[in-house]
Amino acid sequence: MSEQRARARESLGHGAFDLVVIGGGALGIATTWAAARSGLRVALVEAGDFAGATSSASSKLVHGGLRYLAMGPGAVPMVRENHAERRALGDRLAPHLVRPLPFLVPVYRGGPHSRPVLGAGVVLYSALSGFGDGVGKVLSARRAVEYVPHLRTDGLRGAALYYDHQMNDARVAITAARAAAEAGAVLLNHVEVVGLRKRGSVVTGVELRDKVDGGGFGLDASVVVNATGPWLDSVRRMEDAAAAPSIRLSKGAHLVLKTDTPWRAAMTIPVDDVRVSFAIPWEGQLLLGTTDEVYEGDPADVRCSQADIDQILGEASVGISSEALDRSRLAYTFAGLRVLPGGSGDTSHAKRETVITRGRGGMISVAGGKWTTFRRIGASVLARVGDALGRDLSRAFDGVPAALPGAAPPERVWAQLGRELPLVPDDVLRHLATHYGTVSHEVLALASDDPSLLDRVHPDGPDIWAQVAHAQRYEWATEVDDVLRRRTTVVVRGLDTPSVRERTGRLLAKAIA
Repeated sequence: MSEQRARARESLGHGAFDLVVIGGGALGIATTWAAARSGLRVALVEAGDFAGATSSASSKLVHGGLRYLAMGPGAVPMVRENHAERRALGDRLAPHLVRPLPFLVPVYRGGPHSRPVLGAGVVLYSALSGFGDGVGKVLSARRAVEYVPHLRTDGLRGAALYYDHQMNDARVAITAARAAAEAGAVLLNHVEVVGLRKRGSVVTGVELRDKVDGGGFGLDASVVVNATGPWLDSVRRMEDAAAAPSIRLSKGAHLVLKTDTPWRAAMTIPVDDVRVSFAIPWEGQLLLGTTDEVYEGDPADVRCSQADIDQILGEASVGISSEALDRSRLAYTFAGLRVLPGGSGDTSHAKRETVITRGRGGMISVAGGKWTTFRRIGASVLARVGDALGRDLSRAFDGVPAALPGAAPPERVWAQLGRELPLVPDDVLRHLATHYGTVSHEVLALASDDPSLLDRVHPDGPDIWAQVAHAQRYEWATEVDDVLRRRTTVVVRGLDTPSVRERTGRLLAKAIA
């Protein structure tokens, strides 16, 4: 057992908690972070890895939601709020992880939208963000190609330009988990809830099984929050066996393609009057997606199917030239599940809202939401926890966003690292600066006793072995995929060869031993 894991297990054994959060995705981490900052004694337990499911399977966007404007005036307050959170993340909370990115919406002859309508839409979108990124506008076809070299030009009548942000969702999750730990929370992954503790019908804690060593233990808590995403109703039935279904699931699949030509902007490609398909330059590659279809299987079995690949490539071909979409470029696929309020009808038209409920046993369940507003959702859940505790926690914060660990302009960190370590390749230093910020110094310090940790994990990628050591020591990494998929970019680049996975496993086993 690693030292970090041993400390967490020991801390979990010391007395009762004000709050136990089940689920280590975006909402669970946000709630834990908010609760710890408010002075509560809080624990978070996750059956898999932090952000191991839905929260690391997003479109990697922090955005206001341009397409929501098509839903009518009622969407305007939501878009304005999304913009405020987007800018808070990019400007103050995590400038090293959340970066601005221009977007183009191509306009084609016979397409679902016209230049005037899109032009008005992106101007309104800019206004709702306070024109903080500039003013949206309509570009000519010739200017649009300067932003996206693989833009399909047949029938192209121009493109609308607007601005949003992108991120590495898994890195944001791990960094926010660390922020919660630094605020006093106890977090443990790979520990499964096998039951709820009760006094009569009232939920008073959780029963757990450590999936690493097989040991069982329990926690007492004044309040339990269920933030398990697609597994929400399964946990609700532990509280009340007769609990009716409260959510439905929608599958979103994505593709990652290798690209040789840098894009200056992402693309939002209209599919119909509501749905869009994204093409986003991400981690030096091209991210395509997403799908939106009802999913009724086991959440643990969600996968990107061949039909998903065909659909995504077909929708992308509306706006991207065929050579950029050659299947030989496919590096990685992934899929996740959106948690939507229960109901009927097409999932693409379902409301993307957060629902917070309290069950018969007092457990608080939170479903839905998005990465853009995860911090605000955490504060909303905390307010409900305060109600259950009989304490007013709705004003726990002074309105000043707390920065995530490492927060700093990545260009400055990159330049500083270059002056300190001139022999380390420039792309490696840039990668560290944009994934760790000032915590890059902590990563690189691990190589002071073992210079081999400065070697690349794979010759074709910027990740280094010091990141593997850092993931195990400081970021709760236990399994190979914890490291290669969620704490580094090795898997999403298609570089997790058998030799890479074998060496990663050896390093983890050595550290645990």
